[in-house]
Amino acid sequence: MDEIRPLLGSQTYEDPDVPSPNLTPRHQELIPTPCGPIKPWSELSCLVKLYFCFTIASLLALLGLTVSSIYTQCTFHASSEEDDFTVSIVLLVGILFCVYYIGRGVLQENRQELVAFVLSVLLVMVRSVVNFSVLSSEGKQQLLVRFVCIMCVGVFHVFCTTLLIQRPNMMAFRVGGALESLQEQYFLLNLCFSMVTFDLQAQLSLCILILTSTSAMSAVSGVILAVGVVWACLTAAVGAVAVLKERKVLVWIFMVLNVPQAAFFVYLMFTVVVKWRDDSSHTLEAAAVTSALISLLIKAVLLAALVRLVQSFGQGLRERMFAHSK
Repeated sequence: MDEIRPLLGSQTYEDPDVPSPNLTPRHQELIPTPCGPIKPWSELSCLVKLYFCFTIASLLALLGLTVSSIYTQCTFHASSEEDDFTVSIVLLVGILFCVYYIGRGVLQENRQELVAFVLSVLLVMVRSVVNFSVLSSEGKQQLLVRFVCIMCVGVFHVFCTTLLIQRPNMMAFRVGGALESLQEQYFLLNLCFSMVTFDLQAQLSLCILILTSTSAMSAVSGVILAVGVVWACLTAAVGAVAVLKERKVLVWIFMVLNVPQAAFFVYLMFTVVVKWRDDSSHTLEAAAVTSALISLLIKAVLLAALVRLVQSFGQGLRERMFAHSK
């Protein structure tokens, strides 16, 4: 017995409140937000943190250049720059949405938002190429450095964001658990929430294109367009709350609110067709038609996803997402 006692005495007694290394969670607790849980900043890798900070800095720099360009165009009131002014306003709205897309895409591992960010960057690059190609030789020399910087940063964003999209996504498992039904519901919820945001951006861009494409707009048309902007924001807010809070009544209200929007699109298309016949330049008109078609496509995808999402309401996903937010 004396030979056994030293062996017993050498054993270390661990604190029962401290989990063993094999039982320690691999991830930290998610942070609840009004738009759903997000990963803590400390959980991101160093490379992702650096890219996220670089992306925000580049978007803020582009925002400053866009605001400066809008101020210059408003100061000189050049009629030849009417198209550029309209595109600059649309670009300004797009940059603000891109800040939201990259934030939600990284912190929530939302691939839809990352794809939207990539498409927005590609649109900026295409616009830069078109604008640079129509400049004179002197103008190209003045803006060559700016053009090269935009293209290099754009290619870098597309490459890095594509790598983020291809990374494994664990948020559905961390939020919904091992149940495949909850994981599928979480995916549909994110898809619907993203589509509501995309639809809002498309509608705001469409209204901007119509408002700035004509200088002889009647007072009635201006009021209708202003109501359309407010209606689009209200519809997006109702749709977001309906999806996040699993409120079937709000889902039906959201669908009803989309009916006047369809009529609003018909009115806008009529306005575009009338101006198309009277104007020799069709750039803004074509952009308005494209925005309307994109918005209708988004609404179709959103309607199909909402029908499936409503059928899975009440399974406990909302309680998992907002358990610690009360």
